[in-house]
This record gives sequence, C-alpha cells and structure tokens, in this order.
Amino acid sequence: MSRQCALAAQKANCVLGCIKRGVTSRSREVILPLCSALMRPHLQYCVQLWGPQYRRDMELLEQVQRRATKLIRGLEHLSYEDRLRELGLFSLEKRRLQEYLIAGLPVSEGAYRKAGEGLFIRECSNRTRGNGFKLKEGRFRLDIRKKFFSVRVMRHWNRLPREAVDAPSLEVFKTRLDGALGNVV
Repeated sequence: MSRQCALAAQKANCVLGCIKRGVTSRSREVILPLCSALMRPHLQYCVQLWGPQYRRDMELLEQVQRRATKLIRGLEHLSYEDRLRELGLFSLEKRRLQEYLIAGLPVSEGAYRKAGEGLFIRECSNRTRGNGFKLKEGRFRLDIRKKFFSVRVMRHWNRLPREAVDAPSLEVFKTRLDGALGNVV
C-alpha cells in the first residue's frame, strides 16, 4: 500500500505542478476548483480499498494538499489547519474517515445482507453513551486484522453522536457527519 500512496502522491504532484505553471491567477475562486477537480481525485480514488496505514504514507499524501492550499493568495502565511478552516476543507485524513463512514453506513444498516454477512454486528442499547447503535468489535489473534475496513469503521462509528447515526437518509447522514467531523480536532 505504501507504493500505491507514493504513486498517488506523485500523480497529484504532477497535476499540481501543471496548475501552478499554467494558471497565473492565485485567487481562491480559481485555484480551489482546479485542485478539487483535477488534483484531489488522485489522492482519494478508491481510498477505502488501498487507504494508507502508516503515518509516513498519510503525511506524503497530506503534503500534496498542503502545497495546494499554499498556492492561494493571502493564505501563504497561515498554518495548514488555519488554511483548511479558512477554505472550509477537511484534511485528507478526515475526508478518508468521512468516506469510510459513508461507505460503511449501508452495510451496517443491513442493506447488503448476503455480501456483508457478519461484517458488522450491531448492539442496540439505550444505556450506552453517544449513539444507541454501536457496532460490536471482535477479538482477533492476528494484528493484520486490525487494519481491515470493518475494524477501521467500527472505532469511529461508535464515537458518532446519536443525531448522525439516526439520520433518516444518506444525504442527512452526510450533512450531520460533516458537522460531527467539523467538531473533531
């Protein structure tokens, strides 16, 4: 997966270089849509499948977005977190988490009964903190299992507020998830 992260970062850096050389304007209205449409898909394509597992891989991908936000005039002097807040963006790590939770929602609700059989086991209880639909975490003998998609989703799903989990539709869930992730540092 480290090789995949390096290739994705390399492609995104090439696209970012083309944007930097080809566009004279450094305004937010020009750079932000170009980076969102041309560069970020390279960093996020099928990330649920090959998602980075090591901190160095995450930093490699995040470095590309860091360079892209520095291109915008007036934000060069701000820290990366302040630039993201000013632009209304999430870090790539938060976006990956958001995509994991959105991809895991239908499976956790039982939409894919045959394919997702046993992937998520729900524990419904009103006595738990946070949301009432926690996912049961299993015990594993092998450390490799800790990096599986279902385990990555479970930890964060159980921390979501009740309002996000009880959303009546996917669109409402996405909106409430954005609010919940915006509060997370």
